[in-house]
Amino acid sequence: MRLVFFGSGAFGLPTLEALSKSHDIVAVVTQPDKPAGRGSPLVATPIGAWAAANLPSAHVVKPQKVNTPDTVEFLRDLGADAWVVIAFGQKLGPDLLKGVFAINLHASLLPRWRGAAPINAAIIAGDDVTGNSVITLADRMDAGHILGTSRRPIDDRVTAGEMHDLLSADGAELVLNVLAARRRDKLEPRAQDEAAVTLAGKFTKADGRVDWTQPARTCLRRIHGLTPWPGVTVTFRDQPMKLLRASLPGGTHNAPAGSIIDVDDGTIACGGGTVLKLVEVQPAGSRAMLWADFSCGRRPKPGEVLEAPPAEAAP
Repeated sequence: MRLVFFGSGAFGLPTLEALSKSHDIVAVVTQPDKPAGRGSPLVATPIGAWAAANLPSAHVVKPQKVNTPDTVEFLRDLGADAWVVIAFGQKLGPDLLKGVFAINLHASLLPRWRGAAPINAAIIAGDDVTGNSVITLADRMDAGHILGTSRRPIDDRVTAGEMHDLLSADGAELVLNVLAARRRDKLEPRAQDEAAVTLAGKFTKADGRVDWTQPARTCLRRIHGLTPWPGVTVTFRDQPMKLLRASLPGGTHNAPAGSIIDVDDGTIACGGGTVLKLVEVQPAGSRAMLWADFSCGRRPKPGEVLEAPPAEAAP
């Protein structure tokens, strides 16, 4: 099939690579290049960079606004059989989509977790399973008909960053299967249950906090659900420190919430007498490190508290 691929973030890379091996990618549409930092040269999106290096015959289009008449005319005149949209970053308007078979890969089991951060939301909420959905494009965000899904259990040990990579890899086969069904005229679109819709909004640095008065499992899901972005930050001896990975060792306590129970194991007191074990942390100005290395260097004391900043003051 002749395809136009719309994408910007790294989540779509495995799918684009897989599609390029079995389909004709006539164009890749991505966000414009942006500076990586103040005074830095412009840098292409992950999709734009990969396409430029690996798809010499494809048009690489970087519109500021994808729905302008010139861009609409150019893309429609390509005569592609299908458009694949993954983490593109702009909404495709009705003039662009009219009469086009366009699909979107979304990292949740829709209708659960429509929105910008479905992976984070699923982990934080304590969902047992997540996955991908391939849907048709609709006027409302992530509200299209479901054409296919893939599922993956959520393990307590997995972070949002790791789940992102797992679902990204899973997406390639799912999109290929949907396109194959389309070619065989075997697709069976299924409407989403609007009564079951949940929303996953964007996270900011202000969300990077943990409430130690909550049970240990809730705290763990918060830490893993916000790793690597925006990260959960606490204060240790008046210095910020990110919590990157934790585990659930079991056991009980009667210590104040957020206090260090075992300095060697990184055991922290949580709500309801539950305990959490910190596995990996990142002190301000330092690399990420195991708790054992942090403890050896900083020598925390039993009873010291990892202060969680109040919501209005979170970094």
